Amino acid sequence: MAAEIVNPRSDSNTEQDGGAEPLDSFDPAFALHRGGKMAVQATVPVRDKDDLSLAYTPGVARVCTAIAEQPELVHDYTWKSSVVAVVTDGTAVLGLGDIGPEASLPVMEGKAILFKQFGGVDAVPIALDCTGVDEIIETVVRLAPSFGGVNLEDISAPRCFEIERKLQERLDIPVFHDDQHGTAVVTLAALRNAARLTGKGLGELRAVISGAGAAGVAIAKMLVEAGIGDVAVADRKGVVSAERDDLTPVKQELAGFTNKAGITGSLETALEGADVFIGVSGGTVPEAAVASMADGAFVFAMANPNPEVHPDVAHKYAAVVATGRSDFPNQINNVLAFPGIFAGALQVRASRITEGMKLAAAEALAAVVGDDLAADYVIPSPFDERVAPAVTAAVAAAARAEGVARR
Repeated sequence: MAAEIVNPRSDSNTEQDGGAEPLDSFDPAFALHRGGKMAVQATVPVRDKDDLSLAYTPGVARVCTAIAEQPELVHDYTWKSSVVAVVTDGTAVLGLGDIGPEASLPVMEGKAILFKQFGGVDAVPIALDCTGVDEIIETVVRLAPSFGGVNLEDISAPRCFEIERKLQERLDIPVFHDDQHGTAVVTLAALRNAARLTGKGLGELRAVISGAGAAGVAIAKMLVEAGIGDVAVADRKGVVSAERDDLTPVKQELAGFTNKAGITGSLETALEGADVFIGVSGGTVPEAAVASMADGAFVFAMANPNPEVHPDVAHKYAAVVATGRSDFPNQINNVLAFPGIFAGALQVRASRITEGMKLAAAEALAAVVGDDLAADYVIPSPFDERVAPAVTAAVAAAARAEGVARR
């Protein structure tokens, strides 16, 4: 399958209800999305009856029979090992929230295009008309024979944690929730380079994360795995700590491996003297709280379109500033991670994506910056052609080292 931009000005343009002008007559976003952004393309010719007899019946029967006798041949004689299912229920779409499966499709198509453009990986958008944890799990399990991997996308927390965990238990292909792990990989890569720029080690840093949803939890886990000195996570009610009696099971687990300093109270309290702020909440952090951080701090305010701390404010106090926006330097963009991670996993037919594979991806991504490291360049551009090959190679090598590669 090829992910292709479809001609937006097709003859199928129709006016909207009520005789109004078509939406794409004045909005380029609608023009681009007219007819969808993808198409399926054959990789073999069907020019005559001989081609047809090989691509379909009777030739296809020989291939089917061989796979029935040796199931592992499916990886060699179908697209299975090179295609990912991009699965959502439409409950946490970008900054739009719970907009449902149909409204999520433009985003899932976009994700599939990014897989192809930045990792050479084919992907199929699948928007599910169900939100129950068990319904989603059972549906994906039944779809899995067609795919080499599953990318869970825009599924709200805390359901996303259970869905990913149970699918990983039941399937022998990579299952990856990009909102969690893609964000964490890119954040760690940027943090490694920010620390290198300022001559600090990760073990010296105390970080504060605003947001205890999918991204916040995953970032905390990855920073701990990478050896961060300490990290505290704050939700709407303050710092997640063992003293609180209102924690969900996910946050209870989070309290068990974070906040070694035993900080309680508000986000602002936690930021006093902190070395790193990581925002994945969409809230607003007062300037006074940013000013209370340690000298030479790092501010990664990643909410879109409005960062928790505006870069102009952050630059007054921080040595390195990153956002989730493309119009500021140091964009923390998941597209730097997920295409290469899946490409590497598929390349070696990995049975799953391990913590070691994610850490390897972060290290490889950070290394791309190399000697060009600067305060406004701690993470490469998504259009840097070195990114995907570097991440792919690192992930494939880590999969082999961890014993989850099957070739």
